[in-house]
Order: sequence, then structure tokens, then C-alpha cells
Amino acid sequence: MKLITLVSFLFVTTIAFGQKKTESIKVWGNCGMCKKTIETAASNAGATSADWNEETKVLQVSYKAKKTSSDKIQQAIANAGYDTEKFTADQAVYDNLHGCCKYDRKDATASASDATADCCKDGKCSKDHAKADHCKDCCKDGVCKKGSDCCKEGNCCKDGKCSKGGDCCKK
Repeated sequence: MKLITLVSFLFVTTIAFGQKKTESIKVWGNCGMCKKTIETAASNAGATSADWNEETKVLQVSYKAKKTSSDKIQQAIANAGYDTEKFTADQAVYDNLHGCCKYDRKDATASASDATADCCKDGKCSKDHAKADHCKDCCKDGVCKKGSDCCKEGNCCKDGKCSKGGDCCKK
């Protein structure tokens, strides 16, 4: 009897926890006002928790997969005026953001994979990114700064070169 109870408890617990998802989503923005709007939009779209980092531009979001999805959350954020890795905010909505919230926009014609393009490529900052706010901490005079741990686009600098997917940006 105890074994059946234990197995039943484990089954129910596994199902209950199995539907919760946690993701990291790239969301463009600038300030504390952006943070509040982005997190509120994510929560209104069904996120159980949302924490956007101003510096890394990454939203850590948790949600129940049966109630919402990453796409629904990202679309809600885009509807609030903020570009995400998969969705681009409508220009009119972006134009209505407060002045301090007007971030450097991703290329509206870029694909989702292009949206997270390196600010540094082969150890050098790309022309269109070298002076952008989101690259200022990793690029200096057109090259990756020595000793910088991360490029802000989710790429890592090591020995003066940036590479995608390194662990230094993950917390």
C-alpha cells in the first residue's frame, strides 16, 4: 500500500512539474521603465515569473506550457513596443515609447538567428554594431576589449575574440 501511494505521489508530482518551462529570451530595451513594461507584458501573457536584465537584455521567464507559450509571451512583449528574438514591435508602438526607452532596434528584415548577431566577429566589431550601446562593453576601437567577459548580444569574449554560446553570459 505504501509503495502504491509513493508511486502515485511521484507520478502526480512529475506531471505537475513537467508542465513548467523556464527560458531565456533576448528582449531589446534600455532602462528600468523598459524592465517594468517587459516584465508586465510577459506576466499578462501568462508567465509565472519574469525577470529582465537591463545589461544583458535577457528575460528569464517561467510559464506553464498548458496555459501559454514562449511565442505568446514574446508577441505580448512586441505588442508593448519591445523587439524580441522572434518578434519585432510595430514601428508605431515603438515610436510611442518614452524617449529613454528607445533602444537600438534589431534589423526588422533580419531573421530570428540574425537578431542575435555578434557585435564582434572574428575578434573585430562589425561596422554597424561597433558604436551601438549594446556593444560598448565588449568593443573598443573596432576590436573586442581585452579581458571583457561578454559581448552583450549573448556572445562571449575570450582572448580578444567573441564566440557564440559560451558559458560566461549564463548566470
